[in-house]
Amino acid sequence: MGISVRDAMPRRVASAAFTVVLLGGGTVSCGTDTRSDSAKATTTPKATKASKEESSSVTAAEAVAKAAENTEDITSLRYRITGTVPEKGRLRVEASMNTAPVAMSMEMTTGGRPEAGRLEIRFVDKALYAGGSAVDSEKLDGKNWFRAEPAMWGALSVDNQSYKVLPRQIEGSPITQSTILTGSKHPRKVGAETIDGTRTTHYRGTVTGEGLRAARDAAVDKASRERQIKSFDQFMGLNLDKTLTMDLWIDENDRAKQFRVRGVTYKARINADGEPLKLVGGDPLDMTVTFLDINQPVTVKAPPVKETADLGALADAQAD
Repeated sequence: MGISVRDAMPRRVASAAFTVVLLGGGTVSCGTDTRSDSAKATTTPKATKASKEESSSVTAAEAVAKAAENTEDITSLRYRITGTVPEKGRLRVEASMNTAPVAMSMEMTTGGRPEAGRLEIRFVDKALYAGGSAVDSEKLDGKNWFRAEPAMWGALSVDNQSYKVLPRQIEGSPITQSTILTGSKHPRKVGAETIDGTRTTHYRGTVTGEGLRAARDAAVDKASRERQIKSFDQFMGLNLDKTLTMDLWIDENDRAKQFRVRGVTYKARINADGEPLKLVGGDPLDMTVTFLDINQPVTVKAPPVKETADLGALADAQAD
């Protein structure tokens, strides 16, 4: 489990992001219920009883692999995230993204307090823009947005850089995250369920880094191997301690409609006496991602220049 290169970014810039982005008590959930929205929803439709052949691990593995293969055709996505992530607590996200060039627009509320914790985020042309009620405009010289660059989202986990505005677990592309279940040794079919009016088949399995490495090594062609490499990277990007439990709902077009990831994350600890870096148990992760629209037009634009403050310039001014 490696350390992201973002830890090596200039400290003054990262700390400035903490100074500017004020979440007004919405950083940590106020409640104790850490289940995702999908887990707390009304009773899930009863799974249909599958035949012995349909419920075999081979059949489930093939279905999961086919859905992962079909992610290659996704060029744009509108999606929703709900659940609990480390450090931020409860959150809800509505987002849209393009894959080439990579661009993303997101509204995120944390702590169940949308009035104080709403943050609007955009990634355009390798720059991060953040605005909303969570940003203190007084510290931005009256501007409504701040810009930080270079920034990157949706890439390999070591390349992502959101200046800690985003939780680590949602810096990765949900398209790639949906393929992680291909690393499960024994995925199983749960049954047929309806998600947002769409008929799906529900699969579940546990995933480890070792399982994903084995799946990577067993890949029979270049495309499959590349997907497994990306899946492994996204698993690492979730900062999980050993094991992930993953649910995947696949629609009738053999595409992912929704996935849920659950596990315990780790925290890095550096001892003052100079001992090597240690990883210790952290907070629980329970995050559900629902695909709302696939391959529909998505436009992401940078905010007006006159409404945007440069985070680097603000940090330099504070240092003077």
